[in-house]
Amino acid sequence: MALVPNQRPLGQRLLWFAALWLGGVGTVTLVSFALRLWIAPK
Repeated sequence: MALVPNQRPLGQRLLWFAALWLGGVGTVTLVSFALRLWIAPK
């Protein structure tokens, strides 16, 4: 089985990487903020 090189341009791959990374960071930020509000002493 021969490996086929990725045909997508570098800019598109970097854009996907940035979008997925920001999505992950945003999700962690929202969850941590929600937990902080939930657990914070009143």
